[in-house]
Amino acid sequence: MTQSFAAAMQAFAPRLPLAVAFSGGADSTALLLACAQRWPGQVHAFHVHHGLQAAADDFERHCVALCARLQLPLTVCRVDARHASGQSPEDAARQARYKAFEAAAIENKAQIAIQTIALAQHADDQIETLLLALSRGAGVAGLAAMPAQWQRGGLHWCRPLLGVAGGDVRAWLRARGEHWVEDPTNADVRYTRNRIRHHLLPALQQVFPQFRDTFARSCTHAAQADELLQELAVADLAAVGQPPRIALLRALSHARQANVLRHWLRSEHGTTPSAAQLGALLRQIAACTTRGHRIHLKVGSGHVVREGESLGWYNQPVLDFISARDGGAPKQSSQ
Repeated sequence: MTQSFAAAMQAFAPRLPLAVAFSGGADSTALLLACAQRWPGQVHAFHVHHGLQAAADDFERHCVALCARLQLPLTVCRVDARHASGQSPEDAARQARYKAFEAAAIENKAQIAIQTIALAQHADDQIETLLLALSRGAGVAGLAAMPAQWQRGGLHWCRPLLGVAGGDVRAWLRARGEHWVEDPTNADVRYTRNRIRHHLLPALQQVFPQFRDTFARSCTHAAQADELLQELAVADLAAVGQPPRIALLRALSHARQANVLRHWLRSEHGTTPSAAQLGALLRQIAACTTRGHRIHLKVGSGHVVREGESLGWYNQPVLDFISARDGGAPKQSSQ
């Protein structure tokens, strides 16, 4: 259920000391102020300077001034958030932020042993994430949207405002006469997330006034389903072996084959297949009834091949490097 800002903060029970990811925007400003008020002397601010726009220096100056006024320790992390070919700018910036937060927690360990990092995404951000996942035809993992809490790098990560509407966060700030900085890109409707925020959310509010609650409930159902699928995948991977044996894979249902192969590729090789790539791999496994049947498919960031009675995976650039180092000709991939 949607909560008030005050109720969400009252329910928030992090492990202390706590760091707040502080951009200088409304959401992170409200979260930082509320945490500092509730746990004086136990709160640290982490600000990431992405260097992607001219306003970044102004964001930093604002954060420095606010933390000085509140007498809060602030760590500024400068990152290279430029995206690689084929990677979305938003994803590149997000990954750079998380790595910077982890590094900042480690660097500050001698002064304050950060236990939890709090992020300020709210209910509207969650709905935007869900709608983006739907637009991509995502599975249950994508439809689960953003988790409220998880562990990574020895830290506890929390999003205490996921049940709070964005307007309520700003109303809480205005009632206290606090100011924040506006990211100029938030109004740029060339970005899909901004078009959702400015066009779709107001329409949903008119047609389905309770959409934040009902959509969030769907995210919870998807998260539970994804957890069950992960448990099944772990059990199935233990049964088919690592690397997976083709005959044992073929004994599973089509859906369980897909589930365990996704898990194998993600957990063992750090890659995620597209729906088309996974479909092609499943068809090859179904056709693999003779010893001479060859499997060699581009999947995720590498290739899945048949190695005897099992599946193997390799990354072509790594293989080329090894071959060149050993004086051989690079092996050509095929589909």
